[in-house]
Amino acid sequence: MPHIKAVSGVNLPFKVPQQDVKGQARALFAGNVEHADRLLQAFDNTGIITRNFVKPIEWYGESNTFEQRNNDYIDIALQYSIQATEQALEEAGVSKDQLTDIIFVSTTGLATPSIDALIINNMRLPEHINRLPVWGLGCAGGVAGVARAAAIAKANPDAVVLLVAVELCSLTLIKNDYSKSNFIGSSLFSDGIAACIITGDNHDKDNKQLTVKANSSKLYYDALDVMGWDFRDDGFKVVFSKDIPTIINKYIKDDIDQFLKKQGVQLSDISNFIFHPGGRKVLEAYMGALHIDEAQLANTRNVMTENGNMSSVTVLYVLERFLKQGFVDGLGLMLAMGPGFSSEMLLLDMKN
Repeated sequence: MPHIKAVSGVNLPFKVPQQDVKGQARALFAGNVEHADRLLQAFDNTGIITRNFVKPIEWYGESNTFEQRNNDYIDIALQYSIQATEQALEEAGVSKDQLTDIIFVSTTGLATPSIDALIINNMRLPEHINRLPVWGLGCAGGVAGVARAAAIAKANPDAVVLLVAVELCSLTLIKNDYSKSNFIGSSLFSDGIAACIITGDNHDKDNKQLTVKANSSKLYYDALDVMGWDFRDDGFKVVFSKDIPTIINKYIKDDIDQFLKKQGVQLSDISNFIFHPGGRKVLEAYMGALHIDEAQLANTRNVMTENGNMSSVTVLYVLERFLKQGFVDGLGLMLAMGPGFSSEMLLLDMKN
């Protein structure tokens, strides 16, 4: 079975208090939007205290083009992908020359050749490494990336798979987008980069803390407009529906029950909940639908409180916290939801 050997998130240069972000948003929007002060209350209702950014807060008030922002995305993604990869390799105890596969996950910038090619070239990873760039899964991309890596490692017991996820959500800000979606997005989303090492059975057989047992993907029909991007001349315009908690309340309990039943277990058997937070209302929807308490989602809530919503990367920061700060022996459930509207789940066997 595939094994998660290491997870490493990076510390970005600007940890900005949420109230400072609110002040910047007020400067951008207040003179152009009716009831702006009422809408800005969204910043106070997220449960977020600090946000990760790759630029100082003043930068977001400056004029820039989509081309400039995307060029920054490429440069910054490469820089911190290398840092995260080097950290993950060291923690996993493997060398870069052992890597057989690389998966790169992102939804917040464009590059061809894709960022994985830039990483390979810059780090001089093996020339024949198998590449899989994955774009467009949004918040679900972290769990999906681990699932794809696990599928590779299950098929090839000699595999050493590098997963890199990069989301620089702050660089997608369109300052003249005065929609409610942009207000909500501006109150939640931030930047993050993380790397994971997933190996097949033939590596380090005596040190298997996290084993991937099964995964599930689901696309909900007729929900394409719940979350995503509209592409405009000036960049990526965020689409973010208020219906997300409603969808969670309606479907997630049955979806999880069906997934776990196929593995011969049930929700009460889960000891570790490794969830992508989404936002405060999403966390409340999880707790209500699954009848779990705040303590069981403490790592998820703390990652969101300290960092904001880093899209696909967030759940990897949550997983890193479990791996480095401790978990309960038993089963773990990874879960994230994203554009489509879609869900991604993983069942883990977790042993100290």
